[in-house]
Amino acid sequence: MSQHKRVVIIGSGSAGISALREVRRETEDFLIVNAGDWGTTCAARGCMPSKVLIEAANAYHRRHDFEAFGIGGADGLSIDIPALMERVRRMRDGFTRSPRSIPDNLGDKAISARAKLLGPNRVEIEAHGEVTADAIILATGSSPVLPKPWEAFGNRILTTDTLFELPDLPRRIAVIGMGAIGVELAQAMARLGIEVHGFDALDTIAGMTDPEVGAVLRERIAAELPLHLGAGAEISEGDSCLIVKGGDGVSFEADAVLAAMGRKPNIAGLGLESLGVPLSDRGMPEVDPRTMRIGDLPVFMAGDANGIRPILHEAADEGHIAGRNALAASDTAYCRRTSLAIAFSAPNAVRVGKTFKELEGQEIVIGAADFSKQPRARMAETAHGMIRIYAEAGSGKLLGTEMVLPAGEHFAHLFGLAIQAGMDVHDMLAMPFYHPVLEEGLRGALRQIAKELPDPGRSDLADCPETGHPALD
Repeated sequence: MSQHKRVVIIGSGSAGISALREVRRETEDFLIVNAGDWGTTCAARGCMPSKVLIEAANAYHRRHDFEAFGIGGADGLSIDIPALMERVRRMRDGFTRSPRSIPDNLGDKAISARAKLLGPNRVEIEAHGEVTADAIILATGSSPVLPKPWEAFGNRILTTDTLFELPDLPRRIAVIGMGAIGVELAQAMARLGIEVHGFDALDTIAGMTDPEVGAVLRERIAAELPLHLGAGAEISEGDSCLIVKGGDGVSFEADAVLAAMGRKPNIAGLGLESLGVPLSDRGMPEVDPRTMRIGDLPVFMAGDANGIRPILHEAADEGHIAGRNALAASDTAYCRRTSLAIAFSAPNAVRVGKTFKELEGQEIVIGAADFSKQPRARMAETAHGMIRIYAEAGSGKLLGTEMVLPAGEHFAHLFGLAIQAGMDVHDMLAMPFYHPVLEEGLRGALRQIAKELPDPGRSDLADCPETGHPALD
């Protein structure tokens, strides 16, 4: 006989755990089912270990600036990569604190097994039978894209699921896929002294859509490692190596290949076809990003599984939304936060709000600033980068920005707050700017936009309300 639960959650990553937290606020009549490791994949295999590696790589790379600062002895420095990789894993495990097996406090409410939908209210759990539910939350996450033919090369093909488990890094690595993850890791490994070549079928890297900003990033990354862009890469077997050939005809002999071509939603075998709703060419149902509901069904899809905003903080938000709506009498449509995308390369590659590509064809005004001469950046030997700010023509309302900047991760949040608050260019210009700081570099770009708006002579300072004091003679 099948059992019945108010909610069944499939998946225990960022979205699933966030959904569980909301469900437990209302009921203990739930079941959470997960195949494989429990806990967040991003923190365990992506965002956290990669940043530990990047910080070490950047620290070691700073030796190249020592002479400019009057510091000697840079040639005597070395790096112990096995010790670094051990630190990556140690810090990763300390940061995540996510259980890799069923948490003790869930008891028989959690099952380690595969689950498959049999319909909008029915789930079949491997070796446990069928469960019916008032609501089902799908939070099955994602996995690295890996072309089937590459499996023949065995453990010489790495992904972010396997890279950080290595006791040492190969001395020659081809990184295929120059999106955010590929750029971050390719540059970091090159800074550690690894011979790295980067390959991508696209001409752009790190997801940048603004051609001017993208060109600045490509130039900076290409100064540290060869890039082969604009055509797919081919892998073949060599003498004790893998031969990776790019579209430019260049061949690179690699000890290993890091496949960094993105991640795909884990929906194979999930039974989405049983829901009776239209599926895309990739087998994906339409999901309302404000409610996480699939159509008008009692089924919600959150996190990387739906492919809408596949990143940890968005997955947590989507799990929160799904968990609340799964138990609600009627859906609440939640406003999503301003979109942020950050590649932790040097300089950081950032997109906030609407991208250049999304705004094509609209009436906008663009302000730009070149950071190659920015005083504070010059002091730190990080004087490179560009920001382009997009604002609504006429009103000057901030719409988005793309930038490659030192400390761009902090600029991203500055603009995210401004855009989400509905600020316009004049609002931002009226905010305080300390001296000397990197943020001063924004004012030139903002002032460019202000000159294209009504009342181009308007002061940066906001008008004060009437004080009641008489005017000075």
